[in-house]
Amino acid sequence: MLRKTKNFLQANHINYKKEHVNPLIVPEKVYVLKFGKNKLNNRFIVEHTYTWTGRIKINKISLRLHGQRGPHEFQNEAELLQYLKSHIQYYLNS
Repeated sequence: MLRKTKNFLQANHINYKKEHVNPLIVPEKVYVLKFGKNKLNNRFIVEHTYTWTGRIKINKISLRLHGQRGPHEFQNEAELLQYLKSHIQYYLNS
């Protein structure tokens, strides 16, 4: 999941750590990818479900930055990558 985003982070030498969180109450699964240049203080939160054929359907991608009050929300990975490419200098400094 988020293969293009992980490749983008690796190409720009940004560290990341991934984990899956399965909440008990809601049917959606949650995938968290923490990233940052020195500290892992930024994160992507991907809410996804599975279709009846077993494919992953991404419902929402939230980008939470260190010290940010409200997250940036994206519907798919292409929108997320476009945002990251336009703000790459900020992530290299965080």
